[in-house]
Amino acid sequence: MGLGGAIVFIEPSPYEIFALTSVVVFAATGLRMRPAFLPLALLLFVLNLGYTICAVPLLDQQPIVYWILTSWYMAVTAIFIALVVSEDTAARLHYLRSGLIAGAVIASLAGIAGYLRLTPGELFTLYGRAAGTFKDPNVFGAYLVLPALFCLQSVVSDRFGRSLRSTILLGIITLALLLAFSRAAWGLLALTAAFMLLLMMLTSQTNRQRSRIVVMAIAALVAVALVLMILLQFDFIRDMFEQRASFDQKYDEGRFGRFGRHLLGAQMALDLPLGIGPLQFNKFFPEDTHNSFLNAFMSGGWISGVVYPALVFTTALIGFRYIFARTPWQRPYLAVFSAYLGTVGEAFIIDTDHWRHFWLMLGLMWGMFVATQRHMANTRHATEHDVAHLQGIPAR
Repeated sequence: MGLGGAIVFIEPSPYEIFALTSVVVFAATGLRMRPAFLPLALLLFVLNLGYTICAVPLLDQQPIVYWILTSWYMAVTAIFIALVVSEDTAARLHYLRSGLIAGAVIASLAGIAGYLRLTPGELFTLYGRAAGTFKDPNVFGAYLVLPALFCLQSVVSDRFGRSLRSTILLGIITLALLLAFSRAAWGLLALTAAFMLLLMMLTSQTNRQRSRIVVMAIAALVAVALVLMILLQFDFIRDMFEQRASFDQKYDEGRFGRFGRHLLGAQMALDLPLGIGPLQFNKFFPEDTHNSFLNAFMSGGWISGVVYPALVFTTALIGFRYIFARTPWQRPYLAVFSAYLGTVGEAFIIDTDHWRHFWLMLGLMWGMFVATQRHMANTRHATEHDVAHLQGIPAR
């Protein structure tokens, strides 16, 4: 399932096939629905109920039906991942992490090959930007962030052999992300990597670990800077980089630019309790909302507009609670939490509603919440048992 998430430019994608297969297999072998998951299930249900209610007048249009079904499907995958990861957490996270990294490398190599015109036509590219095995360079770049963070963790904390392999993989993924020329993805990787490394330093148990993180992080930053300097020597890369790195973009400015649409859409949302329905915003404005929170109001009315931020921000707030919890999966938790938090921030400037990897991260967060609660309870119980046992030993 982690591997299949990297190949989504064909329909149905391997992700859908692997996800449905996983649901069937795990359902047949047993999944435990714990009370702690009820808030997640309830929020997802109400969110999609709002979408469905507002789409009723539009259900004669096939794209609307597909959009609604996709939203319900994403909710199911989030709950499924949460249930799966809450059991045998460390092992299942290891396999999922391996699949995500392998998929990211495949997608990255495809994107690099497409950008260098090693593939026919516009395969693996869009508008002169690397898109890999995705339909959109922006989604491609955002998807690569979590696997990149996993590799970066290995680079700064694992032994030499594994660290070297991870350095190579990180180089491939980072190069592809740069060639996607997505400003949001660039910023997302930089901010989430810095935040994750800070959390790793704060949670490290020895000064030696902290020192290595600092040294390796500086080395990685220098390496990225050197690669970027080399890439900018090529005119076709430099021109695209200068164009994309500029904050002066026509589609961001003006009354109907990205941010202008946000203000106008917010005014509409206050007057429309039932919104305007899914995929209708671009009929009133030149482009889509490019804001997941605004899109929730537009597509699902006040119901979804209130529940969507409640869902994503509640998850983020709970996430801070378990940063310092000593668990066998603390390291991947910090990577997922950092990537999730960054994607929530990115949702203010782009539509993340149907990003498979966003709902995957949401499910991972809740699964690790429950697993961490159980681990802490078991540790506390074992400690109390040991203390009681020691107190029962007769004095010599």
